[in-house]
Amino acid sequence: MEPPPSLHSVKLYVYDLSKGMARRLSPLMLGKQLDGIWHSSIIVHKDEFFYGSGGISSCAPGGTLLGPPDSVVDLGSTEVTEEIFLEYLSSLGESMFRGESYNLFEHNCNTFSNEVAQFLTGRKIPSYITDLPSEVLSTPFGQALKPLLDSIQIQPPGGNTFRRHNGQS
Repeated sequence: MEPPPSLHSVKLYVYDLSKGMARRLSPLMLGKQLDGIWHSSIIVHKDEFFYGSGGISSCAPGGTLLGPPDSVVDLGSTEVTEEIFLEYLSSLGESMFRGESYNLFEHNCNTFSNEVAQFLTGRKIPSYITDLPSEVLSTPFGQALKPLLDSIQIQPPGGNTFRRHNGQS
């Protein structure tokens, strides 16, 4: 009889890039309450993985200049080994999640976290995070700002761009 496969914890780190300003200013600017401007990342195999305009990056958990997360969501656990996960990330970095594919509203850190969470656990990240762009764009002010915001590239400082070649990370 084989031993049970090893399980690895999967967490979602959630950061408010506005540092509380969205909560205070969104009713005035957008006419609706937003609790934050969310950046998210996946914590698995003792590292934090995230996506920005520089592509997929990794660091020690909480190791970006964003500091500790504002909240942590337990996404469950995975049987996916570190080796398989790193191969998966490498393929994502060469296809769907190249740096030049980044778009603040349509293809961002939260899109990445959602995709990776589903691969690892079969679960999506909370909808209050993934629905934020459509909430902003559903307002007249959001529509007016869209051309400016589309040009913004976000790459949290800290961490290392993820690269894997010839079996090396």
